[in-house]
Parts: sequence; C-alpha cells; structure tokens
Amino acid sequence: MTSTSASAALHTSALTSLPLLARGKVRDNYAVGDDRILMVASDRLSAFDVIMGEPIPGKGELLTQMALFWFDKLGHIVPNHLTGEDPESVVTPAEAPQVRGRSMLVQRLQPIPVEAVVRGYLAGSGWKEYQASRSVCGVPLPEGLTNASRLPQPIYTPAAKAAVGEHDENITFERTVEMVGIDLATRIRDISIALYEAAAAIALEKGMIIADTKFEFGLTPSGELVLMDEVLTPDSSRYWPVEGYEAALAAGENPSSYDKQFVRDWLEQAQVGGKPWDKTAPAPRLPREVVEKTAAKYREALERLTAA
Repeated sequence: MTSTSASAALHTSALTSLPLLARGKVRDNYAVGDDRILMVASDRLSAFDVIMGEPIPGKGELLTQMALFWFDKLGHIVPNHLTGEDPESVVTPAEAPQVRGRSMLVQRLQPIPVEAVVRGYLAGSGWKEYQASRSVCGVPLPEGLTNASRLPQPIYTPAAKAAVGEHDENITFERTVEMVGIDLATRIRDISIALYEAAAAIALEKGMIIADTKFEFGLTPSGELVLMDEVLTPDSSRYWPVEGYEAALAAGENPSSYDKQFVRDWLEQAQVGGKPWDKTAPAPRLPREVVEKTAAKYREALERLTAA
C-alpha cells in the first residue's frame, strides 16, 4: 500500500506501546525488549540537514520496500540486521497503520561510528574536492576527469557520523583505522566496495546508475559485522537514469537524479522574508508541486528497480 494523498502521509510516528529510542532525519526508532528495534520510516524529508515541514506522501514505504529489495539481493555478501519478524506483531492493532509497509523489525546492534561511503562516479562534494586537489578524501585520482565522470574503479571515502542536524565529516581510511582498528576498518571497506559493485551491476541492468552510496554497519554481541539501517535508497544514494547521462557528461552538467535534488534545487532559489534561505531551520514551505514531483521521483526509482 502506498499513500498517495498528503492526508495519508506520516510526518512523525506516535507509538505509545513501545519506548522511543531516537528520531532521526527520517526514521523513528523504538525499543522492542533489549535486543530489537522497530525502525519506522516516516515521510519526512531533510535537505541541507534541515527537516522539511511537509512530508512526501508514500516516501517511507518506498524507502522501506527499496531497502528490503537490496537486503535480499546482497545477503550473500554480508549479514544484515533484519529479524524476519512482522513489524506489526510488536505494536497494538490501533498502531498498526502507522507501521504497515514502512517498518523493519531489526536486531539491536552496537553501531560503528563510520559512514562507509563508496563512489563510482565523480559528483557532488567529490567533484568540488577533485577540482581543488585531484583527490577525494585523500584518495588520489587521475587528471582529466569531469563532473559526473565514471571513476577508473570505485573508491572508498568514509565519513564520521554526526549528530542529527550536523554535517557528517569526510575522513581518511587511516582515520577509520584509528577509530575502529585495522581489521574492522579493512573489512568495512572491502565489504562496502563489494556491496556497491554488486548493486551497481543490478541497477545498470534496470537502466539506472548508482553514482555513490553510503552503508552503515553494527556489531552483534558476539562481534559479528552486520549491515544495518537503510541500504541503497535514494536518500542514501545518488541514482541517475542511464538515458541522458552521456549528454549531461558531455555538457559538464549534473545528470538528472532519483533523489531529493529536485527539492534542493527549489530550496537554492527559495526566498524567506525577501532574502535567499540561509539553510537553517525552519525551512521554507514546500509547494505542492515540489512535494508531488519528489514523490513521483522516489516512486519511479522503486518501480524501475523492481520491474521484471
């Protein structure tokens, strides 16, 4: 079931049968005993690390279905946090509609404070950094690359996780070794690149390029490394349709994308009190057209990916 009207959208869940652990930019996490978490994907959208006041109808369900698709496809590479249990089984019948289709019941893990970013193409902050230094996060790259260029091979450019509302900080692989040790840092890097390469090949068959993505990992009580949180959604990844990519590359432009770039572009020219928005809360009110076009982008990405 996909919500299609703004009235059916869920900006913030309000479960009272379970203790709230945390609200992130998109997900509300509730404790289920001391060993599991109910992750509810709301329809909130954040841009420039500010949560918008208007939800994107159906977004949480689309993100959840996409994450479940990828957990299924990539389970042979690394274990993931899914328990396989029905999320509705841990809430009251009255709360089930808030959970249905948009939630995952997952293992409670010790999170590793590293965002495992893999880039297969030069885009966003990576392109800006390359122009200045011919490298991205300390990884040297060859001369002659342009905006949206495919890299010779995928590169691992980790970030240190920040608190909600703060920007994640790009760090070097060596810094991750200092944080978590050489063995764990190396395993996270190698698994992340393997996940990206496998996913990129699947997406390409469906006519989509995954330019870059980020993964998050946690440890079980016995020390097993587990893939957690969301995976390969348009919120955590830059998806481009294959059609139009070559023309954008030749023109040195950003390819059209299946993420919140549409919202970002609108916000860049938005005015608050006669001045450009300063990218701090509260955000300007999103027009209905922007909300609807963003919802359509997320929907199209899932439909293309899961098409037979």
